[in-house]
Amino acid sequence: MRGGPSVLGIVLAGGEGKRLMPLTADRAKPAVPFGGTYRLVDFVLSNLVNADIMRICVLTQYKSHSLNRHITTTWRMSNLLGNYVTPVPAQQRLGPRWFLGSADAIYQSLNLVHDEHPDYIVVFGADHVYRMDARQMLQQHIEGGAGATVAGIRIPRVEAPSFGIITPASDGVRVERFLEKPADPPGLPDDPERVYASMGNYVFTTKVLLDALDRDADDDRSVHDMGGSILPMLTEAGQVQVYDFDQNHVPGETERDHGYWRDVGTLDAYYEAHTDLISIHPVFNLYNREWPIYTHTLQLPPAKFVAGGIAGESMVAPGCIISGQVTQSVLSPGVIIEEGAVVQGSILHDNVRIGRGAVVRRAVLDKNIVVPPGATVGVNPGRDKELYHVSANGIVALGKGQRVL
Repeated sequence: MRGGPSVLGIVLAGGEGKRLMPLTADRAKPAVPFGGTYRLVDFVLSNLVNADIMRICVLTQYKSHSLNRHITTTWRMSNLLGNYVTPVPAQQRLGPRWFLGSADAIYQSLNLVHDEHPDYIVVFGADHVYRMDARQMLQQHIEGGAGATVAGIRIPRVEAPSFGIITPASDGVRVERFLEKPADPPGLPDDPERVYASMGNYVFTTKVLLDALDRDADDDRSVHDMGGSILPMLTEAGQVQVYDFDQNHVPGETERDHGYWRDVGTLDAYYEAHTDLISIHPVFNLYNREWPIYTHTLQLPPAKFVAGGIAGESMVAPGCIISGQVTQSVLSPGVIIEEGAVVQGSILHDNVRIGRGAVVRRAVLDKNIVVPPGATVGVNPGRDKELYHVSANGIVALGKGQRVL
């Protein structure tokens, strides 16, 4: 941060994303397309860069080619000022093994920290959809004198079994313990029916993190995970505080999208996050120019609507040609909807083609899929389950280039 403490950003982007299959069959979860023109990793990188954290290492591992290529072609910072966003693949620097967990990923990459000598290290996950000013979290961390600060989002207590839960002390700031997906956790001191779910975003004083990583590496019983190993260790030592995400405000936010955060770890969550984009007053507003989400923009012509083609309550990227009917959908660049085709409540990735008279409903179609003329996807539930991946909520998903019968 210019004129302030030295900060290094580390983004954990090695996730396999099994629950998001088939979209992660050929790419890491942070590289999954989102919102028509973005990748999931663009959200965390945009948040850090907008917060003036300009030196960022993205730790990758699982099927990382697509992610590495996106980062290197999109996130080009000023070399003159010493700023950078760089992907860092698993390098086996400490022996012939891959990353054992998120803490081990940082431990094996400590050369990055030693090169920069930062005062503080910001460690964020790479696969959530949200806006956040990390400067405000860092400021609380510094003022509170904590060794580590974890971002917590308030959720109803009944949803706790799906999250890692932070239990604060009576002062509402110091963390007493972490509970992994508890059935009946205690409520917050000021709101008994809500709890803090960990967002997977952390700020560390550098020396505290380095010492914790050293101790964790020597513990054969550890799972070597940031949330499962490092934070509980530091909590036991009384060095962790919680940052209430509801206190975070970004320029240009609205009352409706303030505090928005989505974990898109499942196909249904991924689908629902897209529905949050397309209303007149969206739950998550991509059009906030004061806190933009950055990405790589292809050199394509504007979207074109011909032969009576229409799109309502939808987002349509450049390069699309619409001759059919599209409603409540998100279309990525280069999608073609032929005459008589109907697309309802669907997410179509780059270069998908929907043939004449075909029908697609409540579906997610990955890149380069061709739906033949007259074919259907999402219309016949029994047949779809036999042929394709279908989520618990009935969303039909086809992987990259998958053939439609």
